[in-house]
Amino acid sequence: MKKKVEKKLFNLMFGEFSALIMFAFIWVIYIYILDKFDHYLTSMQNIYAFILLEFILLQGSIYWYLKWRKVKVNKSYNLSDRQLYIFQWLRRINVFLLCLGFIIFLKNTNYSPINFNGFYLFLYCFALIEYINYYHLRLSYQTPQEIKEFLRQKGLRRSILARELSNIGK
Repeated sequence: MKKKVEKKLFNLMFGEFSALIMFAFIWVIYIYILDKFDHYLTSMQNIYAFILLEFILLQGSIYWYLKWRKVKVNKSYNLSDRQLYIFQWLRRINVFLLCLGFIIFLKNTNYSPINFNGFYLFLYCFALIEYINYYHLRLSYQTPQEIKEFLRQKGLRRSILARELSNIGK
């Protein structure tokens, strides 16, 4: 059972970290290869949304790494209160950054073409979904077993991190 949990946590950590690296790599490659789209990739608002997405993916990578490491060294599955306080602080920063991102979107709606804002909106929504997935509701179901479990349950479940954050100090 421990090996199965350890493998699942490793895959989650590796997947999030791989996405983080892959998105950054593709972003840089596109800047050099696709001159036609350079203004989309290098505009301040799109860079903001991209960095916001990367910041949230980094948090997910670190979270799953900490969980994996605890299981690997035979410690409790749950993070320590100290670690959870850091994620609680990060959650507040994320809310601020997401609100700022929404203000940026509204401000630039009047000054730029709709498809320019479309790319920003895509990145921003991606970051928002990742934030919700980590800090509020579990939105990702990857294996057939997880999908069957989702279909049996009523409504979305709280994410593991959200449950842990609600139990700080207990």
